[in-house]
Amino acid sequence: MPQLKLSYFNFHGGRGEPARLAMAIGGIAFEDHRFAFPEFAEFRKTTPFGQVPVLHVDGAQVTQSDAITRYVGRLAGLYPTDAFQALLCDEVLSVVEDATVRLSPSFRMTGEAQKEARLALVNGSMPMYLKWLQAQLLARGGEYFADQRLTVADLKVFVDVRGLNSGNLDHVPTDLVEQVAPALNAHMQRIAQTPAVAAYYASFANK
Repeated sequence: MPQLKLSYFNFHGGRGEPARLAMAIGGIAFEDHRFAFPEFAEFRKTTPFGQVPVLHVDGAQVTQSDAITRYVGRLAGLYPTDAFQALLCDEVLSVVEDATVRLSPSFRMTGEAQKEARLALVNGSMPMYLKWLQAQLLARGGEYFADQRLTVADLKVFVDVRGLNSGNLDHVPTDLVEQVAPALNAHMQRIAQTPAVAAYYASFANK
């Protein structure tokens, strides 16, 4: 097994969290390098595009969150081996990433500008993405997004829905997912109750 070091912000969410979860679920040893937001300005100078997460694999630095998530998903047995199921998994990863890209600029805004930007998403693209994800989940049996088992696609959606529900996103109603795509909330709760996922978060609560 390669030596792995994942560098990302010190919070439970965002683009680095699916990879952290995948490695925790798969029992993959890795250095979980976390840093506070004020440290990012300096750390980003060491990354190819000034962004995180980055993964070091035997010392080689790799960027792009979904590429990292797929790689560690393969190591952890959480990525489909069937080509079509892998395609379905990748599709979900990309759709959630598209939604994240639309939300990301609002984190650099404050006051009325942020409120206006986020309400536009709440009344526009957020429901569109959530409804699409719910339709795909239900079309595939309602339990998982691909391969009829837990994959990194489920982890990516889990992290996204958890974030939308958290109350940490100003101007995004905490009941948005429940109102628009309740099956995604049920999915999120099932994933949270997966023993390895529950143990992962419990390990931080005990610190």
